Amino acid sequence: MPINNDEGGLQQSFIVVSSNHVPGYDVVETKGFCYGLTVRSRGVGGQVGAGIRSMFGGEIKEYVKMMEESRDEAVYRMIDHAQQMGANAIISVRYDSNEVSNVMQEILAYGTAVIVRKK
Repeated sequence: MPINNDEGGLQQSFIVVSSNHVPGYDVVETKGFCYGLTVRSRGVGGQVGAGIRSMFGGEIKEYVKMMEESRDEAVYRMIDHAQQMGANAIISVRYDSNEVSNVMQEILAYGTAVIVRKK
C-alpha cells in the first residue's frame, strides 16, 4: 500500500506491503528490521462507556477507534524508522498487539526496510 506523506507541500510515496516482494519492483538493498510502537490507554470516560456497552453485547466502538488510531500511529512510526535507515519501502509487514495492563494496549508494526527500484 503506498503511503503518501505531505512534507512541505510535496507528496512522497512510501511502499508498505505484507508480502516478501513488491510487484514490478526489485529489492536492490536490504536495510534491516524496522518497527513502530505505541501504547495506548482508554481514558476513564471511554472505559465507563465501553464497560456499559459490553454488558449489552455488540461492538465496542470506543475501543475500535482507539485500536485504529493506535495501528495508524504504529505504522507511521515504522515508516519514520525505515526512512531514517535510508529505505524507500518496507516489505513483510506484520502487526503484534499485547495487553500491557487491564487498561493499556501495545501495538507493534514491524517489517524489513528495503530500497526498491522499478523493473
